[in-house]
Formats: sequence, structure tokens, C-alpha cells
Amino acid sequence: MTVQAKIRAADGSESVLPVVIPDLNDVRELAVDLHQRGLAWEGDAFGWHAEYVPQRAEPPVQSNLGFTPAEFCIGESGVWFFSVVWEQGPASAPVEFLDDSGLVRD
Repeated sequence: MTVQAKIRAADGSESVLPVVIPDLNDVRELAVDLHQRGLAWEGDAFGWHAEYVPQRAEPPVQSNLGFTPAEFCIGESGVWFFSVVWEQGPASAPVEFLDDSGLVRD
């Protein structure tokens, strides 16, 4: 789906540009596929930069978690960004976060 996004430049000026937002079900399928493979991956997907980081044994800094959960993320914060995190372990349902705050609403 092509939508309008408000992009803020470093100097504070704003522009409205068209961006293509993928279907979240397609993005979820990619995230689950990468998670099942369990290998780190970084690249482009659906026209956006994306990354998968598998679970690590060491806990995150300043966290009560006993491990660093696996995570998939895609997009650009402040424009359109989606992440999937397996906070309860690799076999549990993941937690999703969507930031579409940069998209122009009619």
C-alpha cells in the first residue's frame, strides 16, 4: 500500500513523500521464517531495511530478563517501523510493536 509520510530533515524542515508500506502478515511471515532458522540476518525486505537477531544467552543491560530475546525489526523509526520480539522465549508468542506515527492521516 502506498501512503504519504511526513519526513523531518535534520534542519527541522518537513516534507511529505509517498512510501510503500508492506502487508503486516507478509512481514510477520518473514519474521517467523527467520526466527525458525535462528540465524542472524540483515538486509532489505519489502523496500525497507530489516534485521533479525537470534536469542542470546546473556541478559540485556539493566534488565530482569535472564536472556536477550530474539528480535526482528523493519522500517525507519519516526516514519514506519515494525518489530517482533520473542520476550518469553523462542517457543512463545512474540510481542509486536508498530510505529506508524510518521504516516499522514486524512
